Amino acid sequence: MTVQEESTLEKIRAAAMAEFTDKGFMDASLRRIAKEAGVTTGALYGYFKNKEALFAALVGEEYHFILDSYTAAQRAFAELPEESQPELMGTASDDCMREILRYALSPEHLPAMQLLLFGAEGTAFAHLLEEMVDIEVQSTEDYMQVLAHLGRPAPTIDPQLEHMLTTGMINMFFEIIRHELPLAQAEHYYCEMRDFYTAGWLKIMGQ
Repeated sequence: MTVQEESTLEKIRAAAMAEFTDKGFMDASLRRIAKEAGVTTGALYGYFKNKEALFAALVGEEYHFILDSYTAAQRAFAELPEESQPELMGTASDDCMREILRYALSPEHLPAMQLLLFGAEGTAFAHLLEEMVDIEVQSTEDYMQVLAHLGRPAPTIDPQLEHMLTTGMINMFFEIIRHELPLAQAEHYYCEMRDFYTAGWLKIMGQ
C-alpha cells in the first residue's frame, strides 16, 4: 500500500469512526463517510466491501481481544485441579478482567470500545455481552459439576434466573467501561463488583 493509500485509508477510518459513533451502525451512511473522508463512494468500496466490513475494521480487534481473553480465563479455571477451584472461584479471573479494563480504557482502544458497546446494533458484534453470558453460564454449570464431584453439591439454579444474574454481572462490568472511569477507580469498582457477585453466587450455591 502506498503512502497516499494509507493516508486515504486513515481518513476513511477517522470519518467512519465519527459517523458510527454519532449515528450507530444502522443509521450510519457510507455516502456521508466518503464525503467526510474526501473520497468517492466507489473509492471507499475499494477499501471496504460493505458497511459491516468497515465497522469490523474499527472494532474487530477489541471484540476479539475481549472474547478471546474471557474464554481463555474460563478455560484456565476449568483446567485447575478440582480441589483448588472452590478456593479460587471468586478471584481466578482477576488478571483477565483487569487486563480487559486496562485495554478497554486505554486512549488507543477506548473510542472503539465505546462504539462496540453503544453503536454495534445490526452487526454480529452487537452480541458480545450475550456471548460472554453464554460462556459464563456454561462455566457455572461446569463448576457445579466439580462441586458435586467434591461432595459439595449445589442446589439446582433455575436456568432463567441464572441467565439473568449472569447478564447483570457482565453488564455491570461493561458499565465501568461505558462510564470511562479512570483506571484506578475502574479497578476499585471491579473489585467491589467481584466481591458482591462472588458472595451472591456462594449463597445461591450453598457454599
